[in-house]
Amino acid sequence: MKDIHEYLPLLIPLIIVQFSLLFYVIHHIMTHSHYKQGSRTLWLMVSIILMNFVGPILYLVFGKEDA
Repeated sequence: MKDIHEYLPLLIPLIIVQFSLLFYVIHHIMTHSHYKQGSRTLWLMVSIILMNFVGPILYLVFGKEDA
């Protein structure tokens, strides 16, 4: 079995991008009140529960209203 230290150079940037995207999406959801589809509660739940890139990307594609 390979040691986790071999994968750290790949994992650390992915983790940083993942949490940065999640925090951006949560900030956007909390500061805006209009969405293409759904409500604030729905998008917060989707973004947090599916936080492995899927939830935030779903929000950016289907929920974020164009300004």
